[in-house]
Amino acid sequence: MNKNYNNKKINKPFKKQYEPNKEKEPKTYEDIIEGRNSVLELLASDRDINKILIQNGEKHGSINKIIAMAKEKRIVIVETEKSKLDMMSETKNHQGVIAIVPPFDYCEVQDILDLAKERKEDPFIVMLDGIEDPHNLGSIIRTAETAGVHGIIIPKRRAASVNATVSKTSAGAVEHMKIARVNNLNETIKYLKEQGLWVIGTDMQTNTEYYNQDLKGPICIIIGSEGFGISKLVKENCDLLIKIPMKGKITSLNASVSAGIVIYEAVKQRG
Repeated sequence: MNKNYNNKKINKPFKKQYEPNKEKEPKTYEDIIEGRNSVLELLASDRDINKILIQNGEKHGSINKIIAMAKEKRIVIVETEKSKLDMMSETKNHQGVIAIVPPFDYCEVQDILDLAKERKEDPFIVMLDGIEDPHNLGSIIRTAETAGVHGIIIPKRRAASVNATVSKTSAGAVEHMKIARVNNLNETIKYLKEQGLWVIGTDMQTNTEYYNQDLKGPICIIIGSEGFGISKLVKENCDLLIKIPMKGKITSLNASVSAGIVIYEAVKQRG
């Protein structure tokens, strides 16, 4: 079933208070980014960096580039023992470097829509429902960034958030991707529809294969968890549902693989 974009109407600008019962989150004062590629991407971005910890004796390869870029930006560099980096590391693979940064700065949904408008492109958004594995989140962010997705929307509860593991798995793509963290996915879906987007969910029970669906125009693609897919209410609020056909005995794909397949089908169609 193909969609008719002429039926969609653009409504009033986004209001931050569209989500009811917004709760205050506990304050976090510092976060870490670890691994050479992740720190290099961090240095290439505009994000603030408190300081960079370098393992004693690590003065070869890309570490030299990190040191040079940090000095150019006048960022404090501290040489420290490997044991301290090992203790701080969340991924257990810091590669001799950890950057101390302020907490990740999530954006608003409207910021994602504004980016699409700034680029004079139809909004291309990915929403994640129930993705709890930070490695999956990082991989999806990496794929989305390379595909030109304008932003990713994740829920605040029962889902992975941006941390050191996500940053490292994304190969630093998290520094270049707008990510909104919302209280209520269904309220967000409603708002996106009001702004003219078609909301397309992935579901194994539907009859429409992803490559037979029109994925051009303003869209939000929803990817669910491997075990449970997208939730019942989110599914009911979608405009359309698509599936990736399974030919083998295994009936599900890794969430990040599913996301990559559908995202790049949209890239292909959008030209």
